[in-house]
Amino acid sequence: MLSGGASPHAIIRVTSGSNVPDTITITDDRTGKTVTVPITDGVFPASAIRDLDPALYIYDPAYMQTAACKSAITYLDGDAGILRHRGYPIEQLAEHSTYLEVAYLLLNGELPDAVQLDRWKTDVTQHTFIHENMRKRFVDGFHYDAHPMGMFISAVAALGTFYNDAKNIDDKASRDKQILRLVAKMPTLASMCHRFSVGLPFVYPDNDLSFPGNFLNMMWKIGDYQVDPRLERAMDVLFILHADHEQNCGTTAMRVVGSSHADPYTSCSAAASALGGPLHGGANEGVVRMLAEIGHMDNVPAFIEEVKSGKGGRLMGFGHRVYKNYDPRATIIKKAAYDVFEVTGKNPLLDIALKLEETALNDEYFISRKLYPNVDFYSGLIYQAMGFPISMFTVLFAIPRTVGWLAHWQELLADKEQKISRPRQWYSGADARDYVPMASR
Repeated sequence: MLSGGASPHAIIRVTSGSNVPDTITITDDRTGKTVTVPITDGVFPASAIRDLDPALYIYDPAYMQTAACKSAITYLDGDAGILRHRGYPIEQLAEHSTYLEVAYLLLNGELPDAVQLDRWKTDVTQHTFIHENMRKRFVDGFHYDAHPMGMFISAVAALGTFYNDAKNIDDKASRDKQILRLVAKMPTLASMCHRFSVGLPFVYPDNDLSFPGNFLNMMWKIGDYQVDPRLERAMDVLFILHADHEQNCGTTAMRVVGSSHADPYTSCSAAASALGGPLHGGANEGVVRMLAEIGHMDNVPAFIEEVKSGKGGRLMGFGHRVYKNYDPRATIIKKAAYDVFEVTGKNPLLDIALKLEETALNDEYFISRKLYPNVDFYSGLIYQAMGFPISMFTVLFAIPRTVGWLAHWQELLADKEQKISRPRQWYSGADARDYVPMASR
């Protein structure tokens, strides 16, 4: 909808095809003024509206039809079920790569060679420790039953206070150092939050272990603990699948806060706060709770009917704002689930999940609405089977997503077209009126 002026009306004509230019022509019926601008990759510039009338705005709640930035990091085609990082299909990365290699790819635009990857892994490994005051003084200030995600969000913001150079965002060397610190220290902060919440002592990073192996060791080590390589690989795949996902709520928060030139720790904390919401990173928690409430696979048909009638709850883990096809990550994560269950034993909720998926995918109600399983449908079952409490699910999401946030942050700072984010509003309040004294109200 266009807003502005007394009665905004516009005629929009789109031309495309082999015999016509890819343009869009907009005519303001109030003035007869017409502007024509190019369409590039399905996008046309909002400057067309400004050219028509600087006081005319587009009303687009939740940015449903707005491209707020130009990005070369992640390509997502929701209709076709395609996800690529820097051009590489997510299926290939999950099968052949590692999280740290994908992190390098997201940050630098290309896959590293052997020397570059070894240097990157070494650098990350050497920055996994956190300041002792962070562990001894900061975390001890939380209540004993503080939620791990709340602790994590606060810890990420507080981490920046230990590095005076964090605010030097115009210095590339400083930016690179903060990026390295954040990627390396996220597993340490996450495990610290978990162990505090369950009353266990902190476990220091083990620099002889891999990135996912070190995280699992810090999470679970009691006595002589050995990381199972199958769980280590599964954790790595989960990290890869959650590394970036284009302009979602958390990434948008990172860009909006980052546009004010806040330091990356503050910006990451804001992104993590967005991720912590139940409609974003908390979705896999909802799946596990839903499956537990269903209770048995025999109850699935009745549950499905309640969802369709609107009398029951929502079908969690199905559908996506962008995907109108099968989420490619869901296929990969379903296979990873079976690999994990070979080690941990089958999650008792799996049969319910499989029955629910089968029923929904053969029901015209869900097919017609293009509701397919997304990455959250099976990830919660894997986390639960590996021993993670539900309260840690969003923290697990934040660890790998950090590199995606940081890739977008540095891309934002390098984009000359970007300014501090400042959307406009469509005012719907009262007109001008005079102040009324208390005695007259």
